[in-house]
Amino acid sequence: MTDRTSSEGSPSDAEASSNEPDPSLAAHKVVVIGQGYVGLPVAIRAIQAGYTVTGFDLDKTKIDGLNSATSHIDDITNQDVANALDTGRYSATHNEDDLINYNTIVVTVPTPLRDGAPDMSYIQSAAEIIGRTITPGATAILESTTYPGTTQDFFGPIIERTSGLKSGKDFHLGFSPERIDPGNQTWNFQRTPKIVSGIDQPSLQAVQTFYNNLVDSTFATKGTKEAELSKLLENTFRHVNIALVNELAINSRQLGIDFWNVIDAAKTKPFGFMPFYPGPGVGGHCLPIDPTYLSWQFERELGTVSEFVKIANQINNDMPAHVAKRVQLGLNDRKKPVNGSRILILGIAYKKNSNDARETPATGVITELLNLGADIHVHDSWVGSYELDHQITRVDLTADELTQADAVVIITDHDNTDYDLVTNNATYILDTRRRIQGNNIEHI
Repeated sequence: MTDRTSSEGSPSDAEASSNEPDPSLAAHKVVVIGQGYVGLPVAIRAIQAGYTVTGFDLDKTKIDGLNSATSHIDDITNQDVANALDTGRYSATHNEDDLINYNTIVVTVPTPLRDGAPDMSYIQSAAEIIGRTITPGATAILESTTYPGTTQDFFGPIIERTSGLKSGKDFHLGFSPERIDPGNQTWNFQRTPKIVSGIDQPSLQAVQTFYNNLVDSTFATKGTKEAELSKLLENTFRHVNIALVNELAINSRQLGIDFWNVIDAAKTKPFGFMPFYPGPGVGGHCLPIDPTYLSWQFERELGTVSEFVKIANQINNDMPAHVAKRVQLGLNDRKKPVNGSRILILGIAYKKNSNDARETPATGVITELLNLGADIHVHDSWVGSYELDHQITRVDLTADELTQADAVVIITDHDNTDYDLVTNNATYILDTRRRIQGNNIEHI
């Protein structure tokens, strides 16, 4: 079931350096639908491996940027895009007519929630595009996170109806869940093991062969449903455990127990324990969404409610309000109301060292404090435009800004933040990540 795995638990030097393109792959044409946080790394890595790649996205501004060697995500630099363009084997387009004579097509479109149910419109549109452009012998691969059964029961049939071809007979069909972790310098796209699957053995072989040229190791599941569920298991595992420590952190504080110290003690156990940490909530394109896909599928197919997911959603979704309440209590202790107080938020990305603010818990914290009448100032050198920019004041991190703040709240602990400056000049700090220590600092 495994292929080309390293003998160690982390990437080897040989694997990390195996980036020389294979000239024999240049004739193999790849299309990647979606050039965002997932699709662009796939496209760039495929170029590095030696494939000829067309990146497709409906966002014309994004496409124009890529064709002028401008990246819009952290993990891919402008130089990476320039190098891809210089090979003559990469181009970006928003024109469906450019998607011709390809051998492999990979779909990396969003799968958001709408009113608690999966929004399949992006996958549907991508499948229809494939149906209009695919030729016999090609391989279609879905990477978008979704519920079990999507590839075989939804994605494939749309391609078949639109193209008149039959999956497993006229074209290969498979699923390979994305495992992109923005900002992770150790486990990048190439080094992270890739799960692969197909609707039949020839499809699996085609999918696995493609990814074997991109990553250091692959793992083949029995079928596409197993691969789809594996992605949901990974993220639901994290979601539930984060909810557990969030709840324990809240209750432990009320009991006068330092829960962070409890985690430090527990993680000294070398077996049977994995540390998770409290925080202001969950964010990004996975944790706030993927577990609900699992719960939705169980309820739709089995009439069973996933109690774990339901409780985890409730706890994690309530964390931004809890953070705002902690700020309110902290200000009350200092005989200050939230209304009219100047509050400096440090970090609005959903995770450190990333410009990704999708589903960030910072939005909930800021909204709660705005509703209480706070004057919100925000510093985040990573995130550009932000959905609440019209209601907040974006600032540089200075001693004067820190001194004037009635409260400083660390939501995202970017490594490039001057924490000595923060500690030395702020009078009251709520650090939701336990990045710093001091007498003027409280933790979740």
